[in-house]
Amino acid sequence: MYDVIIVGKGPAGMSAALYTVRSNLRTLIIGKNGGSLSKADKIDNYFGFAETISGKELLYDGEMQVKRLGAEILEDEVISIEKEDFFKVLTSTDMYLCKAVLLATGQQHKVIRIENLVKFEGRGVSYCSTCDGFFYNNLKVGVLGHRDYAIHEALELTAFTTDITIYTNGNQLDISDRYVNESGRFRVDARKISKLDGNEFLERIHFADGTSDNVDGLFVAYESASSIDFARKLGIITDGNTVVTDSNQRTNLDGVFAAGDCSSKFRQISVAVGQGAVAGKAISEYVKGL
Repeated sequence: MYDVIIVGKGPAGMSAALYTVRSNLRTLIIGKNGGSLSKADKIDNYFGFAETISGKELLYDGEMQVKRLGAEILEDEVISIEKEDFFKVLTSTDMYLCKAVLLATGQQHKVIRIENLVKFEGRGVSYCSTCDGFFYNNLKVGVLGHRDYAIHEALELTAFTTDITIYTNGNQLDISDRYVNESGRFRVDARKISKLDGNEFLERIHFADGTSDNVDGLFVAYESASSIDFARKLGIITDGNTVVTDSNQRTNLDGVFAAGDCSSKFRQISVAVGQGAVAGKAISEYVKGL
């Protein structure tokens, strides 16, 4: 059991960990990479560096610092976060329990170029199986994605229907050993999608080869789950692609905090680090008050 699990190992997550570990909280950071910062070649607008530094260097130094202080860092992908007596954080390889969660995955950069995808949002296109699966009882649904996250969402939908197809949109399935057997429960369609079609609600998926497929609903679970995806499934208030927090980086769900690009419209390293520090202190107070 961890006191806090930080989802994302960018500057917000690392900054928060500095405060939680120094408050003697057992802290686990889970992330696959440093996000867009890891691709930044030159950083000149962050305080404290006389010479230009790269994003990779900054992230590496931060990682070494939190490890030295006692945080654990796990290179893995978080697939789902569930609230029970405690929080259950599911990754591609394992499951972890904790008392508090910090969402710090940065801002999602999923570019899905499918005509009419946005048009049918809320009218057949959904981003949350937990929220909307009930409306598709015994209907034909699809899940758009090709990684572990898509398989997990398809498994969630089996509570409502058995007619489920994974649409990979021209990609090959890229799943971990954990989901290899589970993926066999679903049809997998690897055709490239050109557009969605229907009248008032989604009715068909059209493919680049000129064929089409009738469908009642399409759940988007593309690439990896983001903070917004986790927030939607937990019933946390969002504003567009931003997780809504108070001045202490608390969301409306007790025990869940958010910091960095996922909770700020001014996406700068300094802002992420500052929000991470505020969140780290607030998490420490929350856990000690339980």
